[in-house]
This record gives sequence, C-alpha cells and structure tokens, in this order.
Amino acid sequence: MPRILVAYYSRTGNTAKMADAVASGARSSGADAVLKKVEDVVLEDLKSSDGIILGSPTYYGQMASEVKKLFDGSSNIRGQLENKLGAAFTSSGSPAGGNQTALLSILECMLIHGMIVLGDPMETGGHYGVAAVGEPNAEALKACRALGARVAGLAAKFQA
Repeated sequence: MPRILVAYYSRTGNTAKMADAVASGARSSGADAVLKKVEDVVLEDLKSSDGIILGSPTYYGQMASEVKKLFDGSSNIRGQLENKLGAAFTSSGSPAGGNQTALLSILECMLIHGMIVLGDPMETGGHYGVAAVGEPNAEALKACRALGARVAGLAAKFQA
C-alpha cells in the first residue's frame, strides 16, 4: 500500500477543502493517505512517503511562505526524495491570480529534489496541477480527488 502525504497551508479554509478531497481520492485508490498541515510536516514525513502532494494558496503568483519554509528546511534531505511522485494544488482569489505560476513554484522545488511530478489529471485547464478560484466548486473538488487517485495509483504501480 503506497503512502501518500497530502500537506497544505490554508488561511481561509479553501485550500484545506481541496486537501481533504485530494486525500479522499488517494484513499479511494487504496493508498494510506496522510493529511497534514504543512506546519506539522517533519522531514521524516517526506522521506517515508511514496508520493507527496502539496497545496498552497496563491500569493503573488507563488506558493505561500509557509510552504516555501518546508522546502527551505528540506535541503538536508536533498537526494532522499529522488523518484518519489509529486503533485500540487492551489487556490486563489481571482482567475488571473497567478495559479499556474504558484503551481510551478511548488513543482520546481520537487524537481530540485529529483521527484517525478504529475500535472492536472483531468485537463481542467490547470495543466500543472489543480487550481480553484475562491471556494473550490464541485469541478475543482472532483479534480482534486482525481489528482489524489492518480498519484496513489501510479505509486502503487511503482511499488510493484
């Protein structure tokens, strides 16, 4: 059974709702999905996971500083996340709020760790991951569940 870490930062609750849906999707594919606030994630959580899915609000077209802090603190385990699966999701206050660049900022850090990154599984226009504007609607939550299921399913194939 693959272990999928779904970590998020949420100030308004929108990204937290997305994280719940991502974890639900991973569990529906048979994964042990661990849902944590990014502030509660320790390096061992990253190392012990087969897949890592991170969520952040979009701030100035970038991930939140709380998520960046996790990456900044992960330099001690560089090389130990190699070949793990990674994906991202975000929420913003407007359609032109920089969602795509925020997703890329998360994926760039994952690539630096040598991770294998996955994009939007449903081609909802997110390309680089799942994005919602404001409170996630039914379509965004469906895409979140699909993202979790895709990472979990691929992680299971990698384990085999």
